[in-house]
Amino acid sequence: MRSPVLAVVAASLFAVGGCGIVSGDEADLQVYTGRHYDLEQAFTMFTDETGITVEFLSGSDAELRERITAEGENTPGDIYMTVDAGNLWKAAEDGLLATLDSAKLTDAVPEGLRDPDQRWYGLAMRARTVMYNPDEVSPSEFADEHTYADLADPKWQGRLCMRESTSPYTQSLVAAMIDEHGKERATEIVQGWVDNNVEIFSNDVQILENIDAGTCDVGITNHYYLARLLADNPDLSVTPFWANQDGRGTHVNISGAGVITNSDNKKQARQLIEWLATDGQNAFVDGNHEYPVNPDVEPEPIIADFGEFDFEPINAQAYGELNSTAIEVMNEVGYE
Repeated sequence: MRSPVLAVVAASLFAVGGCGIVSGDEADLQVYTGRHYDLEQAFTMFTDETGITVEFLSGSDAELRERITAEGENTPGDIYMTVDAGNLWKAAEDGLLATLDSAKLTDAVPEGLRDPDQRWYGLAMRARTVMYNPDEVSPSEFADEHTYADLADPKWQGRLCMRESTSPYTQSLVAAMIDEHGKERATEIVQGWVDNNVEIFSNDVQILENIDAGTCDVGITNHYYLARLLADNPDLSVTPFWANQDGRGTHVNISGAGVITNSDNKKQARQLIEWLATDGQNAFVDGNHEYPVNPDVEPEPIIADFGEFDFEPINAQAYGELNSTAIEVMNEVGYE
C-alpha cells in the first residue's frame, strides 16, 4: 500500500508545469481542481477509510480544461472538480468527462444538482441571495417573487451593493435571469440596478462589511461568506433574505466533479466522488459553510440557522451557453 499523499499546488498550474507530488510515491488519484476550500481534510479522511491516496492540482477552471485537453490520452488526471456548474457543462460538452453509471450518486444528489447524462455531480451547494441590514431594512420591503428583479426598483436608489461583472457568480446569476425572463427583461433588471447607483465591489466580503457598516442597505452575495463573518462576529448586522421563494427559487450554484474521460483509474475516481456525496459530505462542505447536496446530510449550525429555502434547479447548460450573453447585457447597460 502506498503511503498517503496530499499535494497542494500553486494556483497558476501552467506556471507549475506538473503535478507537484511531495512524496517519492505517486498518488492513486489525481484531482484537477478549481476549488480551494478544505480539500486536505476530506481527502485525508477518504484515504484513511479506503487506503486510496489522493493528490490535487489547483488552477482556474478554464486552465484545467485546457490542460486536460492538451494532455489527451496521456493525462494523469482522474477527476475534474470545479466551483461552477457552467464550467462542468463546458467540460462535458467538450468530451472531457466520462458517463458514470452510479446508483449511489443518483440517490445522493438531487436531480436539479446533477447532469442528466451522469457526466458530473454537484457535491456542495452555495446560494446567492439577497443580504440586508436589519437595522435599516424590513423584510416586508422585499417582493418574495423575483427578488433579484425587485432590487431594480427605485426605492433602492443609493442603497445597493453588488459584485463586479467579471465575477463568475455575477455572470451565472445574470445568465439564470436571462434563462428565466429572456434577454430583454433581464437587461431591464440589470439596467435598474445601474440606475439605482449600485456600488460595485470586487468580493462578497466587502459587500457584507459595507452592509454591516451602513454604507449600503442591501446586496447580493453567496451565503457562505456571511457564515464565515458570523463565525468571527455573531453580532454582524447582516441577514439573508431567501430570494424568489414565490417564483423559481433562490439562485444556487455548485461545486461539483466528474471523472475525466481518459482517466486510467475510473473505478477509484468514481468511488471518491461517491464518498464525497455521502459519507464525506460534512468533511467536504462544513469547513466552508456550504450546503450539502445530499438531503440526508444536515448543514452545519451557522447556516442551519439561516432557515430552509427553495432553490432554483441548476441549469448548467444555460449558465454555460448564456455566459457570453450575460456579459454582453452587463456591458450594454454599463454594469461594471
